[in-house]
Amino acid sequence: MKKLFVLLFFLLALQGTAQKMAKTLTGKTICIDPGHGGTALTDSYRVGPSGEREEWINLRVGLMLQKMLEEKGAKVLITRTEDKVVSLPDRAKLAVENKADLFVSIHHNATADSSVNFPIIYFHGNASENVASVDFGRKLAAGLLKHLHQPNAPVSLVSDFTIFAEAGASVLRNTYGIPGVLAEASFFTNAAEEQKLKNEAHNRQEALAYTEAIEAFFSKPVEKIAAKNSIVPVIPPFKVFQEAERMTPIAKRWKQDFAEAQTLFSKKDTASLSQAYDLFTRSVRSFPDSYVAAECHTNRAAILKMRGQSKEAEQEAQRAREYYVVFPKK
Repeated sequence: MKKLFVLLFFLLALQGTAQKMAKTLTGKTICIDPGHGGTALTDSYRVGPSGEREEWINLRVGLMLQKMLEEKGAKVLITRTEDKVVSLPDRAKLAVENKADLFVSIHHNATADSSVNFPIIYFHGNASENVASVDFGRKLAAGLLKHLHQPNAPVSLVSDFTIFAEAGASVLRNTYGIPGVLAEASFFTNAAEEQKLKNEAHNRQEALAYTEAIEAFFSKPVEKIAAKNSIVPVIPPFKVFQEAERMTPIAKRWKQDFAEAQTLFSKKDTASLSQAYDLFTRSVRSFPDSYVAAECHTNRAAILKMRGQSKEAEQEAQRAREYYVVFPKK
């Protein structure tokens, strides 16, 4: 009898949790932005080894996510429902004018190193100011690892200033104040992952990861977003490789450069530190949003401090703190 009572209590608790989660998204306005679109004839960059294009994947996932969220009571805005060009300002405008509660830009990634495959999630600006977006990014990272990757896979949750040093990503910059991320769930330049991304069941798992993260995000009060540079002073831009440059043989050495730099850094003599600094710099320029990029900046800061360049060292340390969110090692 006691066991029956415990089981009944457990089932009622589960039912209560399910009902609570079902109401979590009621009344929420969520803007989904399937990135890119309509560029098959003009863009040879966003395509995998066997021809699958990023904008097609983004749209499939976006439409699935729209349906999942609407079934849970959310009002969903979507920037495109077909493979067509939509301007970046228009994407942001849809979210802002409709007072969206969350902005989610769906993307998939490319790099010269075809072995790479892990999630990268961008928030705008500084982590200590854009707290709500970082919070959602953490939840999305957990969801993507659960549904698409191995639990111990690396993940990057980084500022959009890591890749667009001057102003960040347009859609995030122009929706600042609304919690939002631009997420690259996986790399279509990885041949095995590209094959999975062609599969609607795999796309559905990704949409589910977003859905669960959104539910978790709205299950508690949303943190306020501070005005840009109201807490953190402007950090000088750090120039990095852009799309075409990131597909070059030099960029492909990002992990090798980091490993060699680590070895040199441990020696501490002047010549070794100088070489280490150059290699850390090249690694982070080649892959500025990688899972070793924060360590590159931290070590650059340490070397600058050893050289007596205290101001530059503090700027580098601040860049590492504000632009890279550290996840506990498993």
